[in-house]
Amino acid sequence: MVASSVLGFPRIGANREVKKAVEAYWAGKISADDLTKAAADVKKTSWTSIKERGVDFIPSGEFSLYDHVLDHAASFNVVPKRYVNQGLSPLDVYFAMGRGRQADGVDVPASEMKKWFDSNYHFVVPEVDEKTEFKLNFNKAVEEFKEAKAAGVSTRPVILGPVSFLVLSKASKEASAGFQPISLLSKLLPVYQTLLTDLKSAGAEWVQIDEPILVLDSAASLEKQYTSAYETLSPIAPKIMLTTYFSRLDSNINFIAKLPVAGLHIDLDRAPGQLDDVIAAIKSTPIILSLGLVSGRNIWKADFAAAIKLGQKAIDALGADRVIVATSSSLLHTPVTLASEKKLTAEQKDWFSFALEKAAEVATIAAALSGSQDAAVTAALEANKTSIAKRREFESTSDDTVRKRVAAITPEQLERKSPFAVRKEIQAKHLNLPKFPTTTIGSFPQTKEIRQARAKLGKGEITNEEYDKFIEKEIETVVQFQEKIGLDLLVHGEPERNDMVQYFGEQLNGFVFTQNAWVQSYGSRYVRPPIIVSDVSRPGPMTVRWSSYAQSVAKKPMKGMLTGPVTILNWSFPRADVSRELQSKQLALALRDEVVDLEKAGISAIQVDEPAIREGLPLRRSDWDAYLKWAVDSFKLSTAGVTDQLQTHSHFCYSDFDDIFPSIQRLDADVISIEASKSDMKLLNTFKQYGYSNQIGPGVYDIHSPRVPGDQEIKDRLAAMLAILPDSLLFVNPDCGLKTRGWKETEASLVNLVSAAQWARKTYA
Repeated sequence: MVASSVLGFPRIGANREVKKAVEAYWAGKISADDLTKAAADVKKTSWTSIKERGVDFIPSGEFSLYDHVLDHAASFNVVPKRYVNQGLSPLDVYFAMGRGRQADGVDVPASEMKKWFDSNYHFVVPEVDEKTEFKLNFNKAVEEFKEAKAAGVSTRPVILGPVSFLVLSKASKEASAGFQPISLLSKLLPVYQTLLTDLKSAGAEWVQIDEPILVLDSAASLEKQYTSAYETLSPIAPKIMLTTYFSRLDSNINFIAKLPVAGLHIDLDRAPGQLDDVIAAIKSTPIILSLGLVSGRNIWKADFAAAIKLGQKAIDALGADRVIVATSSSLLHTPVTLASEKKLTAEQKDWFSFALEKAAEVATIAAALSGSQDAAVTAALEANKTSIAKRREFESTSDDTVRKRVAAITPEQLERKSPFAVRKEIQAKHLNLPKFPTTTIGSFPQTKEIRQARAKLGKGEITNEEYDKFIEKEIETVVQFQEKIGLDLLVHGEPERNDMVQYFGEQLNGFVFTQNAWVQSYGSRYVRPPIIVSDVSRPGPMTVRWSSYAQSVAKKPMKGMLTGPVTILNWSFPRADVSRELQSKQLALALRDEVVDLEKAGISAIQVDEPAIREGLPLRRSDWDAYLKWAVDSFKLSTAGVTDQLQTHSHFCYSDFDDIFPSIQRLDADVISIEASKSDMKLLNTFKQYGYSNQIGPGVYDIHSPRVPGDQEIKDRLAAMLAILPDSLLFVNPDCGLKTRGWKETEASLVNLVSAAQWARKTYA
């Protein structure tokens, strides 16, 4: 028999119960016990729902109130000193690590966040050094295994593997020069032994150990560490399912196949071509192969015929008892259930599959591969065949105008009229900004009143005219505030926008939208990614009305705000039938038209944000060049159709630029803003090393925390920046947009930012 498996499940609850409970706890509206109960209810519902769909291996232990890597660090006592002895409960220490804390005499910043490989999920980066004392503060895997068992569900616990945990960690400030976290492996393994021994004693037959770094080129140098780790752990652990995802193993399979593990999971959604090499490598071993046949990253219905074909190849080589059908990765990256969607058309709904539906898909594929004659399985196979055929018929249609326009793109369309040095002088005269100009990344707080007005418009309780008047008033308030505190380059605050990607998708042809398809981005921040279903084009202007209105009520220059083509693509669920390059360039042409229209409307600076450009970088270096070529070209296509006096900006966050710096330079944006404060400004050394020539705004404070930075704190950051960057190139801005912050903390933080910039003008005159 072929078994079925789900590697992980959304933690948010079908109606965002976890977000609501966590934020209520932060606000002091519910107790820790209330929060624990809300979490328990969501976990129980998830486990039982997966079981009801016939899945054999159900995950536990991967649920999180904030982030699974943060959970792992807290449980293994990887807690930086700044959070210790502050008089906080373990739960509040945990949340302080994730989001910082500034209350009751405690003032600590949040830990660094990074993107989880090439996804839009953010994880909290563990900090270690030679003095780190690993110990098991609590055994989350055992606790949730027992919790599920009490609910009548037998699960396969999930833990992050020791090598990946250390590689994803960073050296703390207390670490010696040249210290590498992986050097702590021998100190860490005994704690894993305790965890796994306890799991086995609790009755766990299998354990899923995630080692996602095995799909990276750098894992090739870690064969010794992997061998040591799994030779140590396997004898005392439940049967180990070594789990990889998001890319292919390539030559790493040669040493993986020698590890003493019971099973290996590979991602055949993102890398189907690796199957033959993996089968060849493990065929002579007893390793069971888990096939990631159902996408954990996209929402398209699985093609059962194609999945069964791949599965049968594995069965023919290994036997049915050595094959498991699984999701390609955790379903963390997909919405909970399609059943919550009431406004999609019947045709559209038939295209998609969310987390619960994917659980049913793996069970059906496994049953089919096992030769099931069950009428329900037969009916599901026939229904899927019909659905896929209809989708392929829809995909065969295209917008010839859009396709021809993409085909006609020329190299000249990718370049500004003059080089940056020339543009800089023209823009300086036109904008008349002071030294160290201050600005923000774009959005201002989305208040309860703004959300209520948007909801009333959607329900027809107010007219479009009434809504527009409300938005105008909100824009005026934001403009007046910025001018009052002394910001130099203004923004309109984006009160009309629900989300930086959804807002644009709703005004473009080629997208569909959901009501409740939320996906976790970080902590309690959830997004509803649009879905690209056909060729993309712009029917008309998208932002001109509000940007030009903002400029009309402002005395200072206004910055237009757009989301870039690569980010719209990466933060949507893309089509699977055409290339990402084609989709990106279609988006770029639509945005190019918007940029040109904004300049014609009198806007003198336009920010085209690309926070996802590094995120979308393929995990294997051999795939980088092709991606970077079309990704950078897409940005340039979006921004190059304007005159020299139009100042182009772009924003990036949580990105390691070292490896792709030439591509960042090739974007040729007049100004880029980057996350810097949360990562201790380490990115700036990259810019110093390579000699970045255009203007740059490293973020001077972390907006993902409610903590207000002091005036001196920002001055110190500016001084550190000016030790690395030329003063003629420096902009002063926060790390990111202010949408998720409250007005009180926003005002206090920006007042300190302006004060620090004024100090810098005097000090570095």
